[in-house]
Amino acid sequence: MAEIVGVFATSHTPVMNNMPDAPGAELRDAAFAQFTRVGEEIGALRPDAVVLISNDHLHNFFLDNMPAYCIGIAPSYPSPVEGWLKVVKQVLPGDAKLGAHILGEVIENGFDPAFSMELTLDHGMMTPLDLAGLAGQHPVVPIMVNAVQPPMPSMRRSLALGVALRAAITSYTGAERVAVLATGGLSHDVGTPRMGSLNEEFDRGFLSRLEQGGGEAVADFSRDNVNTAGNGAEEVRNWLIAHAIAECAPFETYYYHPMTQWYTGIALGRWRVAA
Repeated sequence: MAEIVGVFATSHTPVMNNMPDAPGAELRDAAFAQFTRVGEEIGALRPDAVVLISNDHLHNFFLDNMPAYCIGIAPSYPSPVEGWLKVVKQVLPGDAKLGAHILGEVIENGFDPAFSMELTLDHGMMTPLDLAGLAGQHPVVPIMVNAVQPPMPSMRRSLALGVALRAAITSYTGAERVAVLATGGLSHDVGTPRMGSLNEEFDRGFLSRLEQGGGEAVADFSRDNVNTAGNGAEEVRNWLIAHAIAECAPFETYYYHPMTQWYTGIALGRWRVAA
């Protein structure tokens, strides 16, 4: 049976790659050091595969087809889809067997995700992988969450999916060690007059509830307050899924700063999962 050896979460924004120097050297270096830390810690865990939890940004999916969840079951994933993203074009190895196993198991547990063998990864996954030095280092299983177009899966539903994903991963016999990396948020707004405005109160409230452990309080806080933190803050669903994969253990925040120059509340950290 596979063991979940580490569960991590980071913010993502293409501005970190395209305008790395915007916040100045001190803030840039402090944030990038934590991405390096996450990459080194995941590498040290020697995972056979990394499950990536993020959201598509209307590249793979659009209004004619917008699944609540989509699980990648391909042997490889080209990336990034955005030609303007300053990340080297590459093809990431996938773990099709693990992806197919996860798909089948979560269906048995009452979920109805879409699946795809033709996903092209965008900045939501590629920016953290690039900054952490993880791109191409481990086979990946991407799981896409609708966090861009209502109706979106509820916050509590995201927790429930995390429970199902944990059961699916740990029942897999084709790998021994699996790491999880969720990416997204925190507060930010895209394409609205509020773009550039952040909500530090929401960000710190969300992180503090993760740090306290337990699931319902952070899910309900997110449901009740995410509308104050910008349309990009809907990506906290990705963090909630990882939170439940980690059995809602207390989260350890490595870094947080409301990075207005990157238009995003930047946070990184990990859950200390039991061996």
